[in-house]
Amino acid sequence: MVPLDKLDQITRRFEFLEAKLSSGADPSEIASLSREYSELKPVTAEIAAYRQALADLEEAEAMLSDPEMRALAEDELPRLKERIPEMEARLRIALLPKDAADARPAILEIRPGTGGEEAALFAGDLLRMYQKYAESMGWRFELLELSETELGGVKEAMARIEGEGVFARLKFESGVHRVQRVPETEAGGRIHTSAATVAVLPEAEDVEIDIPASDIRIDTMRSSGAGGQHVNTTDSAVRITHIPTGIVVTSSEKSQHQNRANAMAVLRARLYDMERMKADDARAADRKAQVGSGDRSERIRTYNFPQGRMTDHRIGLTLYRLSEIMAGDLTEVTDALIAEDQAAKLAEMEA
Repeated sequence: MVPLDKLDQITRRFEFLEAKLSSGADPSEIASLSREYSELKPVTAEIAAYRQALADLEEAEAMLSDPEMRALAEDELPRLKERIPEMEARLRIALLPKDAADARPAILEIRPGTGGEEAALFAGDLLRMYQKYAESMGWRFELLELSETELGGVKEAMARIEGEGVFARLKFESGVHRVQRVPETEAGGRIHTSAATVAVLPEAEDVEIDIPASDIRIDTMRSSGAGGQHVNTTDSAVRITHIPTGIVVTSSEKSQHQNRANAMAVLRARLYDMERMKADDARAADRKAQVGSGDRSERIRTYNFPQGRMTDHRIGLTLYRLSEIMAGDLTEVTDALIAEDQAAKLAEMEA
């Protein structure tokens, strides 16, 4: 049984937040309080339903001793005894420690790995896959940087994705994605293997990552690319170098002012992610057994086009519906990864 005192604590906290927001919270607190309120609202609804089911069970068991009500109780008890364990399972998942970044927008970065032009073409396919997935989820997808090859492949792409549960659903996409197919550039019809690297970073807020002006160097330059709409005729592209870490971020999609804002957002996300990874390193032994290890050199998935197959190596999931997945139908994959992560966390808590 789920500990009732824990449920009481959550309910009291939710009621406190509700009262605080209704009475007029300090403007500096509204964003964080609203975020916590939104996270707790569905949990408290589950708690209320669970408590009602327990009360109904107690009442039905009491009715067994009443000859006039016994038949009704005997009809009701099996349904309640089946329903309550299901509700407890949902509550255990709801009570798992939350990743503080789950509700944040995400910065998506895609770069080709081994495989030359074919790797760049595959990187472009992944970019379109995530864009279509974002559209299907009702998220906002904003391209921050796109550098293309002559054949339409992607040298580097960065995007900001905003919406409900973005980072929670996309954080397991970080790692090496491998593709097996006959490249468009291959005349002999042989299957090649190439790869692209995906990084999904939680967006950081200004107040969390303070970057002194003395720590950065900002250069403006003329955008370079394969041609078309992504080549600027003015020096509007921006390159920011973070001197302490050597991180370099460029943005060349919009005006110089917007490019600077975009590059700073990506830089903050990378620095915030570095801090998160340092904290994770303290739990490295535990993290190895979990889905979201965060190791971006790890091969996480293979897309086999001749067989129409996608395999996620971390959880042993194989789906023979590659065309739908590449068209943005990632829900089955992300659901499975989230469920596996939750199962690992539950096992850790109950060990």
